[in-house]
Amino acid sequence: MKDKQEILFKAIREGKSVRAISRDTGFHRATVRKYINNYDEEKRKLFQGDFTSEEEFISDIVEKPKYDSSTRKRKKVTPEMIAEISYCLEENRKKRSRGEHKQQMKSTDISEYLISKGYEISYSTVCLLVNNLTDHSAETFIKQYYEPGKVCEFDWGEVKLFLESNKRKLNMAVFTTAFEGWVYARVFPKQKTQDFQESHTCFFAKLKGVHHQMVYDNMKVAVKRFVGRNEKEPTDALLKLSMFYGFDFRFCNAAAGNEKGHVERGVEYVRRKAFSKRNSFSSIEEANEYLEQICDYLNNKPKKEKQGTTAEDLLQIARPYLFPVQAKYDCAESREARVDKLSTICVDTCHYSVPEKYTGKFINVRISSNKIICFADDSLICKHNKIIGKYQWSMNIDHYLKTLIRKPGAVKGSYAFHQMDEELKSIYSRYFKEQTKDFIRLLIYIKENNKSIYEVKGIIEKLEQINPQNVNLQNIIALAERDVAPKQEYPDNDINESVNKQLRELAGLLPGNEQLYKGGKVL
Repeated sequence: MKDKQEILFKAIREGKSVRAISRDTGFHRATVRKYINNYDEEKRKLFQGDFTSEEEFISDIVEKPKYDSSTRKRKKVTPEMIAEISYCLEENRKKRSRGEHKQQMKSTDISEYLISKGYEISYSTVCLLVNNLTDHSAETFIKQYYEPGKVCEFDWGEVKLFLESNKRKLNMAVFTTAFEGWVYARVFPKQKTQDFQESHTCFFAKLKGVHHQMVYDNMKVAVKRFVGRNEKEPTDALLKLSMFYGFDFRFCNAAAGNEKGHVERGVEYVRRKAFSKRNSFSSIEEANEYLEQICDYLNNKPKKEKQGTTAEDLLQIARPYLFPVQAKYDCAESREARVDKLSTICVDTCHYSVPEKYTGKFINVRISSNKIICFADDSLICKHNKIIGKYQWSMNIDHYLKTLIRKPGAVKGSYAFHQMDEELKSIYSRYFKEQTKDFIRLLIYIKENNKSIYEVKGIIEKLEQINPQNVNLQNIIALAERDVAPKQEYPDNDINESVNKQLRELAGLLPGNEQLYKGGKVL
């Protein structure tokens, strides 16, 4: 455009000839002459009234210079080459009809195929020919109207987080309501039936209501099998949820993510808002607490497309239309398991310890998305956090104390010892390395008397202040029992004497008592 302007100004304003303008600008005289003649022709049409409007004249005058390439012929493209491309496209059509969508040839594959046949052609030319031979008419979509409390969409999304510094690939269940735009998300180890059901129970509990219809794609936890071309049979898990909470459901067509576009966009939106800034957590529970805070923030954020209202505001409008939540669906799986010779049960290739007295017996196990709960004779015997991964062990040393008393040499090399609390490991390495049996007896005392590790640690610190050599099983238990001994009431005039008597008795329990009690005072 700038070059065209320079040529016209030199001709109109300066009155230079075509030859002079060509010499000044460096353009060929034919090009200069074409611009000048075109400008004169357009002015002539304007004066003679050939233009329907001045706007048409102006658009022709200021139009960017262009060359007519419609009559150009492709030098490399031959009828044989077009026939080969048509053959590849027909093979793609046959593969689609057989359900082999992922095995079609792309434009790059067709280009490599033609080159292998000896044709000289560029990739860009192949793309142009493929587009010309393929009907690429754009699909038209119909915007839907949604009523309050009617439709909610569900989908899974993948997230990668660091749990205790270990990188894990997890699954995020996302709910997005159509009218309100209200979002809820929760992270699960897998996309199993229990995780699918638990995500719904948590969502309905948080929402305090149930939408009339839930929308799903063709996920395995929701679709049991296809019946014919378009009909789907729901899984038992989805039917049970539907009957319990009273909602209807429908499935999208295959490869039609636009039919649940709210949650398709919602998965990417929630994942980016939640985990683009933070992706390290100590546990899945902590990750879910953080994710719920992010969803609360998003639901209370004003939206421009909603005239400044929030999703929470719209939810309050829709709340009278929601079905009430009568109770929470129990989605934990119950099964019977036999305790093996290592006093463990196996769940999904991972082993979990149980108290040693149940070795060889059958117990009942309740399995949720993040907990393993064991029962025997209708009594709770132990709990474990569910392991993320395969072929791993969760061992509690309290489950093996009676066996370890008889086999103290097995303590240090055991899985249970290596998974023991770090504070207990420190106590063992500092004070009981040569008295392993006493350490096991200390664990038995802690378990039977419901003592915490912090109480024991505090007692050890008191003993260290007196004499580090006094830290042993007997002294620890003696001080622990003294702290829980019932207090006796004495008349006011006998208080001092009673206190001194009690201190003398306690001091006699410990070696080096002359350091502990002197002159009626505890040092």
